[in-house]
Amino acid sequence: MRCIGLLLLVLLVSGCSSLSYLHHSWQGQRDLLSRAEPLELVLQDPATDPQLAARLRHAQQIRAYASAHLQLPDNASYTRYAELPRPYALWNLFVAAPLSMDAVAHCYPFFGCIAYKGYFDQATAEAAASHWREQGMEVYVAGIPAYSTLGWYDDPLLSSMLHWDDDYLAELLFHELAHQQFYVKDDTAFNESFASFVGQQGLREWRAQQGLDALEGDPRELEREFIQLLLQAREQLVALYASESSDADKLTAKAAVFSTLRADYQDWRDVHWQGAGPYDHWFAGELNNARLLPFGLYDHWIPAFGLLYARSSSWPDFYQRVETLGELPNAERAAALEQLLEAAGKQVSESKAD
Repeated sequence: MRCIGLLLLVLLVSGCSSLSYLHHSWQGQRDLLSRAEPLELVLQDPATDPQLAARLRHAQQIRAYASAHLQLPDNASYTRYAELPRPYALWNLFVAAPLSMDAVAHCYPFFGCIAYKGYFDQATAEAAASHWREQGMEVYVAGIPAYSTLGWYDDPLLSSMLHWDDDYLAELLFHELAHQQFYVKDDTAFNESFASFVGQQGLREWRAQQGLDALEGDPRELEREFIQLLLQAREQLVALYASESSDADKLTAKAAVFSTLRADYQDWRDVHWQGAGPYDHWFAGELNNARLLPFGLYDHWIPAFGLLYARSSSWPDFYQRVETLGELPNAERAAALEQLLEAAGKQVSESKAD
């Protein structure tokens, strides 16, 4: 799963829910920044692994392209490198009630409310998840390779960002820089879908600029098909929980939705991988509302932003249109995005009919 995290800088705020969480976050951010070294020094160090050096030089090219061609912030972010002693930058905890697809929000001054809570240590995240589970809530803990401080700090390149191929790295950098470009308080789905679109469209343009083939047949296309399966299940659950059925009937129907999702995935997987696929690990865990939350947040509005981009004359024009959307009251913004989503879906249907 392509999961990109946005960490709130709780060390900058006061009045948050837990002093222990404040301390954990402050220590984690401080430790991460202390590990960051200027890229040029890392590249000049004869002890640097040649393969790592090649990836870092490639990252420099991507970073320059992001500002020059995608008009993303031109600052010192991703001009340093930090080697982490763990596989992920942090672990995000998602929490939802048994009969709701709304995430439990975590709210902070300056940054507003977001739909997850980030931890620099997996054991600490799992302990927090257990606490919520004991209260009857559904939880999901996901490892995150990178996050944005929204420009409060110069975010470094992290070793956790280099575990995948160059395309993934480019998409990830564009995504994280998009958070610095524009951010709306209290609307995680807007922020993450916007950044995800910038990452995906930026990757298409980056590949074209590099003279690479289009992404036909790329694993990301299969990833998008996988995500669509999950989004369809999510929409079924949203409708179910909003219905007038009894809670007992909703729980029975919920179990059926997840059973169908598992069967649909197995059918889809067997078409492409004949019995063992790269997403089997996701289905190995408990299927619950919280496990579906990231996909509704990171992917739901992508087609809407795609149509908005198609109507724009340039990246700056697109960002201005996004900002105009972001300045609307929450309900009006959601309605405008829903109209864009419906129009985008209609265009896809018409193109298939042709």
